[in-house]
Amino acid sequence: MTAPDNFDGMETFGKLFFSDIYTFEKELHSEIEKIAIMDELPINWTYPEIQPKLLEEARKRGFLPKKEEIKWLFFDVGSTLVDESKVYEDRMKRIADLSGLTYEQINKYAMSFYKENKKGDLEVARQLGVKLPKWESQYERLYTDTKDCLKKLSRIYKIGVIANQSLGTSERLENLGVRKYIDLIIASAEEGVSKPDRRIFEIALERSCCKPENAVMIGDRIDNDIVPAKQLGMKTIWVKQGLGSLWNITDESEKADIEVNNLSDILNFL
Repeated sequence: MTAPDNFDGMETFGKLFFSDIYTFEKELHSEIEKIAIMDELPINWTYPEIQPKLLEEARKRGFLPKKEEIKWLFFDVGSTLVDESKVYEDRMKRIADLSGLTYEQINKYAMSFYKENKKGDLEVARQLGVKLPKWESQYERLYTDTKDCLKKLSRIYKIGVIANQSLGTSERLENLGVRKYIDLIIASAEEGVSKPDRRIFEIALERSCCKPENAVMIGDRIDNDIVPAKQLGMKTIWVKQGLGSLWNITDESEKADIEVNNLSDILNFL
């Protein structure tokens, strides 16, 4: 193959070695520039010709779910497929109006709670003694990569939704133009049970006729998406979007199999 930095255009050849490393010497040798130890596999860390081979080795060793074992991908909706930032902004502004504080003060106050793994808007409203404003879903928008991501993944896997949503999730996703990519929708309002209750995940697995080990849960919330799915034996992907990205991991049970910063990054792993 020809490496991108091989400016004379000549083909270069080499071997790719895998090894289990237990210790490092104090000084770096040869062409090693630096050593980085990470809890999660980085998304783009080497030449595009080599990375797929490394990912495949990671799957063989159990660090990543094997593609042939995955049958269903289950997505959360809010802050995973749908950008809720404008809805939260509206809610914070109305809390500010009700409390007599500025939007900036309310937002800062709420962020401090989110970083403590609490629901910031709810905590702020409660502590200020004001009613939590209504959720204005008309401000919801798809993330720019949602449609393309679902379109590509739906060609390979069955796509499902497991979400805490008000009545009419299917219609809202239809209006957003992505319902056609989704095979199954399990929403809390229709089912009468909400995440993180494991029963809503069990309903999804039962209706999809899918075993937990053949399913991946993809969401932004560690408490609602990652932890209960892991407990059932599903693979997990944490999409660090929205306010859920502020969650601080405190326990091994909260660690997802894969972490990504947006939906497009999922395509590098699945």
